[in-house]
Amino acid sequence: MQRIFLLLFVLLSIACKETSKEELTAQEIVDKSIAASGGVLYNDHGTSFIFRDKEYVSKNENGKRVFKRISRLDSVTITDVKKDTGFERYMNDSLVAVPDSMAVKYANSINSVHYFVRLPFGLNDAAVNKELLGKESVGGKEYYKIKVTFDQQGGGDDFEDTYLYWFDTESFKPDYLAYDFHVDGGGQRFRKAYNERYVDSIRFVDYENYKPKTKDSDILEIAKLYDKGELELLSKIEIMDIKVRND
Repeated sequence: MQRIFLLLFVLLSIACKETSKEELTAQEIVDKSIAASGGVLYNDHGTSFIFRDKEYVSKNENGKRVFKRISRLDSVTITDVKKDTGFERYMNDSLVAVPDSMAVKYANSINSVHYFVRLPFGLNDAAVNKELLGKESVGGKEYYKIKVTFDQQGGGDDFEDTYLYWFDTESFKPDYLAYDFHVDGGGQRFRKAYNERYVDSIRFVDYENYKPKTKDSDILEIAKLYDKGELELLSKIEIMDIKVRND
């Protein structure tokens, strides 16, 4: 009899754990993912890395996050700076004027690179809306599938874009992401993370970057297209020479 009660206790404990997993919210999954990827270190540590022959730097200045992109051409160093207050360009140490249309383009480009490198941290920004779509198998492994949209206020110029993230149900790390976009004719992208490494306890990954082979596919079905081999590899997104410092 005692063995029967013990067996029932074990089975109930397992059932409770499985139920607990099922009842996780999108917010809880993202919080666990951020904790597994660097947590509070994202706030008080700056980073620098090389991407496509340009240096990218993030740092805190007076409590505000500042993103930079540095290009070196012979004797000229071009430093593009993205702040909450706007965009600035310096040639060597001199501030130069940039047309508003180009300033927006440069700022969005800088923000995009830093955003993907710092994932999943940005998923707790105030303008982000998260929705758990359930679980989905990708590459033979089970993931939590979360849809992300943005408020117009604070969501940037691309607030109408839709993002999807697939979080490992055990480690909570985001192994895949996808998004649609509307600029330059629009389209969809699907990214697979690889080459995971931790630098001073902050997670960094590279990505394989795919697009659907056919137009007008449903962004919500893009992982199924990946599993069917119906995505085309466009590029690899690789970051190098990563450094982390305490701001």
